[in-house]
Amino acid sequence: MESSNRNWAVRYFTLWTGQAMSLLGSQLVQFAIIWYLTQTTNSATTLAIASMMGLLPQVLLSPFIGTWVDRGNRRLILIASDATVALASAALAILFALDVVQVWHIYLVLFIRAVAGGFHQSAWGASAVLLVPKEQLARVQGFNQALYGGLNIISAPLGAFLLAVLPMQGILAIDVSTALIAVSIVFLSQIPQPEKSTDNPSTFWQDFAAGFRYIMAWRGLVILLGLVMVINFFYSAAEPLTPLLITNHFNGEASQLGLWLSLFSVGTLLGGLVLGVWGGFKRKVVTAQTGLIVMGMSTAVVGLVSSDMFWVGMLANTVVGLLLPIINGSYGATLQAVIVPEMQGRVFAFIMSAAMLVSPVALIIAGPFADRFGIQLWFLIAGISCATMGLLGFFIPDVMKIENRSKEEALNVTAEPS
Repeated sequence: MESSNRNWAVRYFTLWTGQAMSLLGSQLVQFAIIWYLTQTTNSATTLAIASMMGLLPQVLLSPFIGTWVDRGNRRLILIASDATVALASAALAILFALDVVQVWHIYLVLFIRAVAGGFHQSAWGASAVLLVPKEQLARVQGFNQALYGGLNIISAPLGAFLLAVLPMQGILAIDVSTALIAVSIVFLSQIPQPEKSTDNPSTFWQDFAAGFRYIMAWRGLVILLGLVMVINFFYSAAEPLTPLLITNHFNGEASQLGLWLSLFSVGTLLGGLVLGVWGGFKRKVVTAQTGLIVMGMSTAVVGLVSSDMFWVGMLANTVVGLLLPIINGSYGATLQAVIVPEMQGRVFAFIMSAAMLVSPVALIIAGPFADRFGIQLWFLIAGISCATMGLLGFFIPDVMKIENRSKEEALNVTAEPS
């Protein structure tokens, strides 16, 4: 294992580069499709359905996808998922070129891309622990978060520029090209696979149940997941309310909204770089919980500032963007380090599905709540809840000791109960 880890950075970041290019292509297509639907339908319902096509597979299918990933060859799953995205984009490009595209075609392609993306995200996340030394996981998570922040900064303006100079099928062709580049890099690379027992081969449903038992037997993880679900409930609805916060409370225009969102993405980029260079405190859970407290306080500021203090609110929101990758990266590195490799796919998928399960409910409640009680109150409650969850974690031993879980203890719960 030592020799295989010597050149881990070259192997990992070669793969990482291909995945980054594919992600950029996907974000360009996402922007272009949303803008196309906005211009051609001018329907909030259409946009909501399009968003649900990308959300539902992650909420409903993630646990099953994670189990497939753990049972299968992660390298082949990465190739298949990127290839599926390329084929779906190519099919939609042909429909646009022939001028026969219908809205339901777009829904179907978005759904297929979301399913393939679920396989890709699960396989890539589960592969990282086998490609990266444990002590480097937090830094790698930081650079991953910086990548997402950087792409958020450039994808929207780049997508707008490309829409002005290319037809829709041209942008889709870019996505096909970047996906094929990612496929080629993975095809030429080696990705280690976790060791599997050959004594008593298990069925799909046995593996699925083992993943669920693994989580439920881990008290610290269950509590942490509960804290995260509370936070996600409020923050998943805060983003859709932001345009109304800018226009109704701060009396701003499109330029103020653009500046607000851009500085948030700049904060995300910087936060990822900070974690990538720093790596966080020795105990990653301390980094994450501290970040939650400060992020909650910053969000509460957004919910309290008066209408003539736009710059104060924007600065507080930028701090939120700075802390998000530090929190997410620290949590991710903690779990990657302690979850056994053969369980990574399904456990992370269960966690993602549970964390996102509250988002549709929050979206249904947030609109009427904000209309009746004011948009700022939602941000204030979100901030107080986030800071409370961060502070509460410090007083729960199972959460603070989550990094102490041994491999033997973890494996004891994966066997079939007698």
